[in-house]
Amino acid sequence: MFKNKLLGAALGLAFAFGGATAQAQEVYIPLISKGFQHQFWQAVKAGADQAGKDYKVKVSFEGPETEAMVDKQIDMLSAALAKKPQAIGFAALDSKAAIPLLKKAQAGKIPVVAFDSGVDSDIPVTTATTDNRAAAALAADKMAELIGKEGDIAVVAHDQTSRTGIDRRDGFLERIKSTYPKIKVVSVQYGGGDQLKSTEVTKSILQAYPKLKGVFGTNEGSAIGVVNGVREMKRKIIIIGYDSGKQQKDAIRDGTMAGAITQNPVGIGYKTVEAAVKAIKGEKLPKVIDTGFYWYDKANIDDPKIAAVLYD
Repeated sequence: MFKNKLLGAALGLAFAFGGATAQAQEVYIPLISKGFQHQFWQAVKAGADQAGKDYKVKVSFEGPETEAMVDKQIDMLSAALAKKPQAIGFAALDSKAAIPLLKKAQAGKIPVVAFDSGVDSDIPVTTATTDNRAAAALAADKMAELIGKEGDIAVVAHDQTSRTGIDRRDGFLERIKSTYPKIKVVSVQYGGGDQLKSTEVTKSILQAYPKLKGVFGTNEGSAIGVVNGVREMKRKIIIIGYDSGKQQKDAIRDGTMAGAITQNPVGIGYKTVEAAVKAIKGEKLPKVIDTGFYWYDKANIDDPKIAAVLYD
């Protein structure tokens, strides 16, 4: 009888994460995001919630009001770890600032899954992310093609501290420098991913460089800011964005924006939770889970494969 009880308990544990028992409901995986305001993060949340349902684990998702609030994000990470979760998902605003808390998670045997933005550390068991350097290099190729491979261009980036901010900026700049000798990047400015700040940054760049041919905005807020700045200054230039959202899609449909790189935000959220479940079970994970990216413009925005990774 006692032997049967032990066997039953062992089977219960073995299947807990597959959803075969009620025990799976007790598994808690908080995700601490870089923000909450952009539609991009709402799409990541939707993917995480779906994975939570599929794997029968409890998922929470939160982030600071703006992507400039590094301290607030660190507080959220600290509060989440205090709840002793079985694993945690983290998208770092500042890849170095979070290291002490991530070391604490590691000491407490809480697997950390980085998402969207990697961390300068080997603590995360994996990172679910877009290959941002490759995606930004594609944006550079498109920009070059659209401006005739010569002229002055600028970059409005979301930050210079997160892995995504660094990789998108550098992926774009490196491709221009290595491949297009007649294109000059005259300005790289930072708008904190905030569309109002990015609008003002764009206007100041346009005032300083009257012959500017194009601007690359490195995330949703940056790209919308570029569009608004160009509209307010009544200039005609090539705008390339990153991410999706209604305003970017509208700008591409009406021709204000030439096109953009889209990530797969629902996939990022889903893969983060899925990886966390696998980490709890002790499964081996790849160092990076590449969630993919696509170029979209007026010609392919309604293509079913593209439409599936765009969001409002």
